[in-house]
Amino acid sequence: MARAPKSGFEAPRGRRATVLSRTPQPSRDRFGRFTEWIARAMGTPTFLLILTLFCVAWILWNTVGPDNLRFDDAALGFTALTLMLSLQASYAAPLILLAQNRQDDRDRVQIEQDRQRAERNLADTEYLAREVVALRMALTDMQDEVLSRDVLRQELKTLLERLDERDQDRHGDDAPTS
Repeated sequence: MARAPKSGFEAPRGRRATVLSRTPQPSRDRFGRFTEWIARAMGTPTFLLILTLFCVAWILWNTVGPDNLRFDDAALGFTALTLMLSLQASYAAPLILLAQNRQDDRDRVQIEQDRQRAERNLADTEYLAREVVALRMALTDMQDEVLSRDVLRQELKTLLERLDERDQDRHGDDAPTS
């Protein structure tokens, strides 16, 4: 008996050739790593040096360069350069904030892991402290037991000596004298 083909929710999802196949979306992690790279790059002396050289070259080109090759007028206050720097800053600020948010998330996870590790260390330390106390108590009991054994042995020796003396006194009185 032939089964009817499954459709909808009954069919397992797999590699189906569909007309409207989904394009893979870039992962959030990749974009996050990109924002961190931008934030790290913008915070370096190299970036500041390159940006400074770029601005100096722009200003020099548009002030001392040939009139027909100038593209930003110094009389207007280098409007295009101002626009470019504003655009760079408007993109840099949110990217830096995104990178800081990712770092905050990582810090939060690290703090939670540190807290859990500290709790485990505290529990281990408390366990070891209880074990040390138990060992000390056992040693004290053993020492008390050893002392009582020593005392008992001494008492037994004393009793044996007395018995030997008594026995010698009895046998000594009964024994013929020569």
